[in-house]
Amino acid sequence: MSHLEPEAKIFACSQSVYLAEKIAEQYGIPLGKVTMSTYSDGEFQPSYEESIRGLRVFIVCSTFPSADNLMELLLMIDAAKRASARHITAVMPYFGWARQDRKDKPRVPIGAKLVANLLTAAGATRIMTMDLHADQIQGFFEKPVDHLFASTIFLPYVQSLNLENLTIASPDMGGSKRAYAYSKFLESDVVICYKQRKAANVIDTMELIGEVKGRNVILVDDMIDTGGTLAKAADLMIEKGALSVRAICTHAILSGGAYEKIENSKLSELIVTDSIPLKKQSDKIRVVSCAPLFAEVMHMVHHNNSISGKFIM
Repeated sequence: MSHLEPEAKIFACSQSVYLAEKIAEQYGIPLGKVTMSTYSDGEFQPSYEESIRGLRVFIVCSTFPSADNLMELLLMIDAAKRASARHITAVMPYFGWARQDRKDKPRVPIGAKLVANLLTAAGATRIMTMDLHADQIQGFFEKPVDHLFASTIFLPYVQSLNLENLTIASPDMGGSKRAYAYSKFLESDVVICYKQRKAANVIDTMELIGEVKGRNVILVDDMIDTGGTLAKAADLMIEKGALSVRAICTHAILSGGAYEKIENSKLSELIVTDSIPLKKQSDKIRVVSCAPLFAEVMHMVHHNNSISGKFIM
């Protein structure tokens, strides 16, 4: 191997090339070459078009639906293992199936644990992800997990807004820990929405715990799916006298009629990362890239440097 050849290489699954290109640019190396062969029945086979023997390989792939993303990642990990890569890091800005982190009723799977087992079985030696739906998913792995926080990129943006009378809000009880962490860093008040669901993605009632009158509110959550919770929370807060309501969500799933709900809601702005590509543009949605964060942490991991300094909270 030439001394000029990079010691680490970055590759991407087909649906995450948009993000991997930005990460590779920030890292300072070109994105590795991968080709995809597809059979007529839809079966696919990835192939590395350059040597990775003895190298550290970073494979960037957010595993949002469909399951083809996860399957492609598993195949690429297996291919890297069989091509004698020394270290294989699965870089998963969005870790799919994370909402299935426990049995919440009888006879259901724990999907997050299954995905963890599949990644380990395929040959991943390290996992790098951001804002897991539940922190304890790190414990599903027998391999090291670098769990990054999007607060590292969101908090500077919030500070740049210079909002007076700032209040941080959680759209549900489960996100109260995240909201309190943001409020402690920003030295602001915090309120919590209490909601009850009829079924998945269907809210029955929502109540507000705390005072928002005369406040500029920022809702904080790890993901936005159909947008129903955030839209309802924003409308409720404006009714209660809030001056403005913004939302910060790491992973922009935005399925179903989410875009329409956001557009028609009282939200003045929705700030998300590019862990998942937007399906369409919206004047209310601002994207803050997570590529610089991942590139810097990947560089630190490769050179065995501590990454603790990258955790604001």
